[in-house]
Amino acid sequence: MEELSKQEKDLKIAARKIASAKKVVALTGAGISVASGIMPFRGKGGLWEKYDPAEVAEINRFLKHPAKSWIALREIQEVVEKAHPNPAHFSLARMEGMGFLFSIITQNVDGLHQEAGNKVVIEFHGNTRRLVCMECRALYPSTEIPLDTLPPYCPSCGGLLKPDAVFFGESIPTAALLQARVDVQQCEAVLVVGTSGMVEPAASLPSMAKSNGAFIIEINPEPTALTSSIADIFLKGRSEEILPKLVDELGILKEK
Repeated sequence: MEELSKQEKDLKIAARKIASAKKVVALTGAGISVASGIMPFRGKGGLWEKYDPAEVAEINRFLKHPAKSWIALREIQEVVEKAHPNPAHFSLARMEGMGFLFSIITQNVDGLHQEAGNKVVIEFHGNTRRLVCMECRALYPSTEIPLDTLPPYCPSCGGLLKPDAVFFGESIPTAALLQARVDVQQCEAVLVVGTSGMVEPAASLPSMAKSNGAFIIEINPEPTALTSSIADIFLKGRSEEILPKLVDELGILKEK
């Protein structure tokens, strides 16, 4: 009988930990959406190589020069609207459907978890598939608002529209922050997927879970600051390849 590799053994351990946990939470970052064609804003090839975030995604600059900001924001909208969930997103949706995943806390603004079928998604940084009026706070699907003329304005009150995402200088939505903290304090296992764990306040959530006894499973292409500090298992690889294998292991356990 062929001996299992360390990765295969770790996959089985991770699946058993998830299957035996009463509550499992996933924390996802930009890495999970790369296979969907959405590059991380930071790093090589990221949008911030082309545009200065302090110019286009800082709330006060946006309010002063909305047309200039919207040149970059329109490009983001176009990329997101063309994107579709990849196998990593669908795997997390399957986990939820199988009863193995309670919620997803995501730093992404692309809405792909919901499109894949997940019902409980806590959006830390909002969602660019919605536009919000800065005056009356009305929300609109981004596909319903033409961006031929910039900046766009609210059809109801004429106020300035912005993507319903958290800009630099804005706070994380209170409800999202509170619910995320409740979930990580109560969970018994956390899946950290596609995030380096560097951006606060999301970066503190795995440590918060760990301090309450949760088992931490990290899935990333390369080691991060979390790998050697708090991860109990590190599954090295792309999330769109690792997560389907993990779900297959969970399916085997569910059938037993």
